[in-house]
Amino acid sequence: MSYTITPAATADVADLRQLYYAVYGPHYPTALGTDPAEMSRLIRDPYTLWLVARCARTGVLAGSAAVHGEPGSRIGRLEGLAVHPDQRGTGLAGQLTEALCARTLEAGTHDSVYATVRTVSVGPQRVVARNGFRPLGILPNAVDLSSRESLALYARHSPGVLDRRVPVTEVPAALAPLLRSVEGSLGISYARTRTTAPQPAPSGAGRAPLEIVDAPAFVRRRFHERFPEPGRWFYPLHTPNVLLTPEDGSFEVYAYLNRTGGYCALVAAHPDPAFANGWLESVTRTLTRAGAGYVEALVPLEHHGALSAFGAQGFIAGALYPAMRREGDGFHDYVVMSRTAEHIDFHGVVVDTPLQPFLDSCVSAWASTYLPSREVAP
Repeated sequence: MSYTITPAATADVADLRQLYYAVYGPHYPTALGTDPAEMSRLIRDPYTLWLVARCARTGVLAGSAAVHGEPGSRIGRLEGLAVHPDQRGTGLAGQLTEALCARTLEAGTHDSVYATVRTVSVGPQRVVARNGFRPLGILPNAVDLSSRESLALYARHSPGVLDRRVPVTEVPAALAPLLRSVEGSLGISYARTRTTAPQPAPSGAGRAPLEIVDAPAFVRRRFHERFPEPGRWFYPLHTPNVLLTPEDGSFEVYAYLNRTGGYCALVAAHPDPAFANGWLESVTRTLTRAGAGYVEALVPLEHHGALSAFGAQGFIAGALYPAMRREGDGFHDYVVMSRTAEHIDFHGVVVDTPLQPFLDSCVSAWASTYLPSREVAP
């Protein structure tokens, strides 16, 4: 069957909502496929490329996908990839993905595009892999889609980007399996990166109560006042909508909380992210009470102290995104540290062969963090 692939138009919103319902049912956790106003805004957004596919013969909407970017960033997120159940097996998902990459990566507007892929079957993993995406890790319990699911992180880089990574001298030893998995996946080397013992956990009133300010417009305004320059924070495509602070207001933690999907991303801390590291336990507990069954943070690979602090509070290094952030002529690697408040059913995770080393690494990291070590009496 042949398809016509064109940019989405606001006139497509009604058909798109029907498509996402047919694919995901009532549990799709993002506004891209459920909120008409947000969908219309994204279609008009100059930093979002949204493509739709219609059957050439009938004109019926058969598939949809988008790459979402933002001002000042050269990273994109592949999202909303959906093919109507009647059209599965036709190769349409791959056609949509390749069309988006051709108009972003190959056109030179993005340095990399990433995707989070479901792990209930290998089909979605193979779709992105056939289009040049490579696995970077596992995000355990990352989203609630009728039940809690783990996602796989994949990315595709523009030519030459990976060769311009800024070297990292040392990382906590717990990251060693993840580094080896990324080396095998992308063909890059961390041979000059030493693995050393984690730094001591920061001191602080980590169990003191925190207040949560749940006022998205206010939080956005205050965030941009605190961080007028993106160089002081980095979490692409996530705008904070909640603010956490102790009673004395000595620091502020900004986060994006999605209650529908039950997940949260820690975006930034003011005045000093290092100070907030001592409050990670209280931050996580507060967000869990607010509905986040999964909390994640992007931590630069070169920030040994921050990686150690997150590890000390039960966060697991599930994924590594090489060359994620451009700074001058170089690119910085980032680690996805995550913590979940719910039981992880690794038996329900289905992975294709290239993703298996990352699942093994994630299971090992979880076991070493949460299972007691066995002591053998002499």
